[in-house]
Amino acid sequence: MSKRKQTAAVKSFRERNRASHGYLLKKTVRTGAWKLVRVFLLFGMCFLILQPILNKISISFMAEEDLYNAMVISVPEHFTTDNYQLAMQFMDYGKTLCNTVLVSLTIALLQIAMCTLAGYGFARFEFPLKNFWFACVIMMIVIPPQTISTSLHLHFRYFDIFGIFRLLTGESLNLRGSVAPYYLMSLGCMGLKNGLYIFMIRQFFRNIPKELEEASYVDGCGTLKTFLRIMLPDAKPILTSCFLFSFVWQWTDGFYSGMFLGNIKLLSIQLQMIGERLGSYITNTLHNAAGASVGYTNCIVATGTLLVIVPLLVLYLFAQKGFVESLSSSGIKM
Repeated sequence: MSKRKQTAAVKSFRERNRASHGYLLKKTVRTGAWKLVRVFLLFGMCFLILQPILNKISISFMAEEDLYNAMVISVPEHFTTDNYQLAMQFMDYGKTLCNTVLVSLTIALLQIAMCTLAGYGFARFEFPLKNFWFACVIMMIVIPPQTISTSLHLHFRYFDIFGIFRLLTGESLNLRGSVAPYYLMSLGCMGLKNGLYIFMIRQFFRNIPKELEEASYVDGCGTLKTFLRIMLPDAKPILTSCFLFSFVWQWTDGFYSGMFLGNIKLLSIQLQMIGERLGSYITNTLHNAAGASVGYTNCIVATGTLLVIVPLLVLYLFAQKGFVESLSSSGIKM
């Protein structure tokens, strides 16, 4: 029966191709060739993304002698978990992980809350110099934060509000080394990538029909109640995306964390010092004057990198449904 169906399908295709003067065959060949090209492109992109991670996973389980063995490429000959124990020891992983989760979560929630208010305001209200302020938001996206690093350092090193603290105490406040500067910047929508979040949220709200708000106004809702009851539930997809972006970027940030949170152990900061601590460990504990080799240092750094990104992978596994929904919804409305 299947052979009869296949024969009938081939005969039907030939007849239709003959009726179209060969166009159907050309179109089928072009479609198949394009699908094949897409398969190779997707495979290449996936390989470029996954290959470094797979390489780090392989190296993290290798003993030091495997790193210099030309016969060992991907599968370790001397399987060991000592690299993870050392990396966790150098990073003080338990305490550092808790600090990073707390800081990243609170800052991400604060940033999204403030950026949602700002983005909704830009999308729905008219106010003086609106275009100028939105141009400032675009400048936040374009200009790298390193450009204002000196100003930020001086501002929070000698923090004062209209000279009040200097008047009362005789000196300004030094907020560096605490999480307070970053919370203040997030409250003012000046945190990491906040300009991008404002832009994305603004674009989303602009594409929501105004009739929804007008209907809620007719039903007696005020501006705030309309925003909380009508607009925020519809904005869950874009808020999910922005929250994940904010959390991940804060998790891996080394610029703001190094500038303001130096006294707080975070994974991104501890990872930068893992090579130095390995050298001190080998010199002082193992009494090896030569210190750590370059290959073994890179191995421990790769292991520490995996320890940093594993919680993010777990987060994406649980949040992938909402994240994919947010991408599809944003793609339709934007």
